[in-house]
Formats: sequence, C-alpha cells, structure tokens
Amino acid sequence: MSCYLFWIRRNVPEADGEWDNNDASRPAYFREVYGWGWYESLRGTWRGVRPIGKVDAEYAINKKMQLKLKAEQMKNDLLRQLDSHFNHFVDDLIDESTTLDSSVTPFLSASMTKEQAAMANRQARAPPEKGKHFMSRRSLLDELFQVNHIRTIYHMFIALLILFIVSTLVMDFIDEGRLVLDFDLLVYAFGRFPIVISTWLCMFLSTLLIPYGLFLFWASGYQATKHKVLRTVFFGVLFLLFQTLGLWAAPVYTVIHFQLPPASRFIVILEQVRLMMKAHSFIRENLSRVAMNREKNGGIQQVPQFSHYLYFLFAPTLIYRDNYPRNPTIRWSYVATKFAQVLGCLFYAYYIFVRLCIPLFRNISREPFSLKVLVLCIFNSILPGVLVLFLAFFAFLHCWLNAFAEMLQFADRMFYKDWWNSTSFANYYRTWNVVVHDWLYYYAYKDFLWLFTHRFRAAAMLSVFTVSAVVHEYVLAVCFGFFYPVLFCLFMCFGMAFNFVLHDRRKGPVWNVVMWTSLFLGQGMLVCLYSQEWYAQQHCPLTNPSFLDMLKPRSWTCRLNS
Repeated sequence: MSCYLFWIRRNVPEADGEWDNNDASRPAYFREVYGWGWYESLRGTWRGVRPIGKVDAEYAINKKMQLKLKAEQMKNDLLRQLDSHFNHFVDDLIDESTTLDSSVTPFLSASMTKEQAAMANRQARAPPEKGKHFMSRRSLLDELFQVNHIRTIYHMFIALLILFIVSTLVMDFIDEGRLVLDFDLLVYAFGRFPIVISTWLCMFLSTLLIPYGLFLFWASGYQATKHKVLRTVFFGVLFLLFQTLGLWAAPVYTVIHFQLPPASRFIVILEQVRLMMKAHSFIRENLSRVAMNREKNGGIQQVPQFSHYLYFLFAPTLIYRDNYPRNPTIRWSYVATKFAQVLGCLFYAYYIFVRLCIPLFRNISREPFSLKVLVLCIFNSILPGVLVLFLAFFAFLHCWLNAFAEMLQFADRMFYKDWWNSTSFANYYRTWNVVVHDWLYYYAYKDFLWLFTHRFRAAAMLSVFTVSAVVHEYVLAVCFGFFYPVLFCLFMCFGMAFNFVLHDRRKGPVWNVVMWTSLFLGQGMLVCLYSQEWYAQQHCPLTNPSFLDMLKPRSWTCRLNS
C-alpha cells in the first residue's frame, strides 16, 4: 500500500497538496478515468496517510483512546454480569446448603434409638452464623434499570400516570367547570396523623428498651443460677406479656378507639407486626448464642451492644446480626430519588382508586346481587388490582427499603428476587418478599422442624402458611374495620393447592403464564370483594350488631333502593 501511494505521489498532480472539499480542486482525470466513488475512497485514504508509509500520530492516538474506552466499557459490563451470576450462584448454594442437615439426619437416625435421634435433632439447631448469610449485593431492579429496554417499561408506567392525571383533571373540569386539586381521598386516608406518630413512638421506644432490658437481666444471671430453665421460662413469659399487651393489644385499641382511617391504620399495624418480628428475632438469635456458649470469656456472656440492637430496629431486615456488610458512603441523591418514587407511587395509587375503583363500586350495592354482577366485578377489578400490586412492590420492597438501606449503609439489598419469572407458586412465595420469607423460614419452618424433628415437613409447611395467612388477614381486618376472610381463604385453599400442584419441577414459559393468570384473577377477587364489603359497611350500618352479625359479610345482604 505504501509503495502504491508513493507511485501516486510521483505521478499524480496535486497529490502532495491538501485536497479541499470543492469540486474544482479535485484532479479531473481521477474522476474521469477511475470514477467518482474510487476517487473519494482514494482521497479518504490519502488524507489518513501523511507522509507516505507512516500513520498519522493524532489519528492513531484517537483510535487507541476509542478502543481503550470501548474495552473499559466491555470490561465493566462483563464484570457486572459476572458479579450478578456469581451472586445468584452463591444464593442458590446457600439455600441448598440449609437443607443438608435434613438429608443427613435419616442416615444418623438409622444407627440411633428414637431418644438419641430426637436429642440429636434438638441439638442440631443452627447458630446465628449458620443461618442467613448477608453479603454486599444490589437490588435486582437497580441492575435491570441500567438496561434501556427495561427502563422503557418504567417510562411506560410514568406515561400511564400522566394519562391518569390528565384524564382526572379533564373530567373534573368538565363536571365542575374548574380544576379540582384537593386530593380529598388522600387527606381522608391519612387522617389523624399526629395520633399515628405518637403511637409509633410509643411502640418503637418500648421495643427498644423492654426486650433489650429483659434479655440483659436474663443473660447477666444465667450462669450463676442453678435453675436455668426456670429463669428462662420466667423471662420468656415476661417477654410474651410485652408482645401481647404492649405491642399487640395497645396499638389495636388505639386504632379502634380513635377510629383512624385506613391508611393510618395500615401504618400502625404494619409497624406493629414489624417490631414484633424484630423483637422475636433479637431474642431468638441471642438466646441460643448465650445458651450454647456457656463458658465463653471466663463465664461472662457477650451481650449484644445496645447500638447494634438500635441499628437492627431500623435496618431493612428481620434477621438479627451484630454486624452487617456496610457500604463506605451514602448517596443522598439516591435516597432522595427513592423517596420521590415512593411519593409518586402514592399519587399513582390515588389516581387508580379515583379513576378505576370508586366509579365502579360507589353504586355497586344498588344493583341486585347475581353471578353475572360478581363475575363482571372481578374482571373489571383485575386492572386496578394488578396495578396496586405492582405499586406496592415497587414502592415498599424496592424504593422504601433501598432508601433506608442507603441511609444506613446497609449493603445487602436482596429484598426480593425475580418473582416475575416464577413458573411455580412455591418459587413465587420464596422470591416475592425475601425479607419476610427469611423470617418465616428460619423462625417458623426451621424451628418447627427443630422442635418436632424433621419427619413433619408437611406439617411445618402448613404451619408457615397458616401463620402467614392469619397475619395477613389480621392486618386487613383491623385496617378495614371488618372481618371478611377472602385473603385467608385464597391463601389457605388455593395458595396451598398451587404450592403443591405448581411446584418447582414445573418449568417452561407456559407455567409462568399460568402463574400470572392465577395472580391476576386473585388480585381481581381481592379488590372486588373487599371493595364491595367496604361500601356495604358504609351504606348499611347496623345499630346493635351481634357477634354473628360482625362475622357475616354485609355485602351479602346490603341492597339499597335506587
């Protein structure tokens, strides 16, 4: 090539000069003999070679920098993918390793008597460091939102919110002749907020001081006393009394006595459940540690520091540890973005109820009940039900927990997994809410097997489903102000059946479609039936209801004349 360009320089006029972009400065015989395209190609090659046989230094440096930047970008993408795959591999390995003890037990029991096997099972309770393993990892949506295709779906939901806002403003302007921006539904739902704040402060301070104080007194004299079991039972009864009277009865009385609206009730009751689960985790983890390490440090037990317990009460996890993996810095812009997204989801839910739910259920009691009305109600409720499901997941499990994790420099952000890819309800239950699933797995399922040996796995699974269903129905009953066990029936009947029918061996996209179809129908039934009962309670109040009247759904008999 260099020899050929040298011939051109010797034989072509104007080859040594800088060729301009004007047609007049281009050699005419090149265009006539070789054609315009060949001339332009030669001209571009000539511009990049100055002098002949040597590469332009500036061009080479620019090309090298471009290649270096591209290589760095490919390196970061590759490392990110490898890190994601490695984290998933470690998570699966940890989940599988927790079941090894159950596979080893039958072989050990073959050479033991029943008493020895039962004693071995009861002594096989894993210490805290053998339970859930915390590691530094990002939330899955934070990784997925770096992909343009996934971020576009997020943009589509924002566009849908804009359409909800515009349609609401237009309808209000047509009906009222002016723009209505009072947000009366939000004002009502979050009413009496000072009572909510004061109730939360009482719950938090009591959870901060009483469980830690009870554990401190118990651990300080545990080694000196000769009646260790009696001492443990005594302090255990005191702790249960605190859980029952202080954290359960008092908040329920508060929300009923002051007649708090639904959203305010949800804040109090959900915080009540969260603090009760955290207090149980703290006592459970440290009780076993003190009981197993009896002669540590010359007989003096290592009681957890108060600062560790205080950090745990705010940390986005329900499993207590003295220390968690921490990030070095706090990204306050990230925190502000997450709280802004929570606020956006709140307004999103407001417009869903205003545009899709209230017009549908406001006059539902005026229509005679029939199977046709019920079926149409369920299918019309699927869209708002699914949207509320997505908003609850995104607002709480992603935005809210990540905001607190960032402020506390909490590095383990696996609050959920890819539940949307589930092909079985068993996998869906494990991946939808990892925070609650971990608590149920270690403190309900594993402890049940520890108490009743590993032969009762079906009973342990049934107990976990029952506890979860009862707590979910309790929250809805207290917050809505009526007992209508729709969620409990769906959870215990269809949920249990789907857990065994749609198990982990079901693979393939068709089972993912079945899972989503069942989820959509379930959300439609929940929104339809609970909304009907809510308006029936408002339209058909009872003066002196009996206990049976309080248990019987009002929507079955409430019919208003037009």
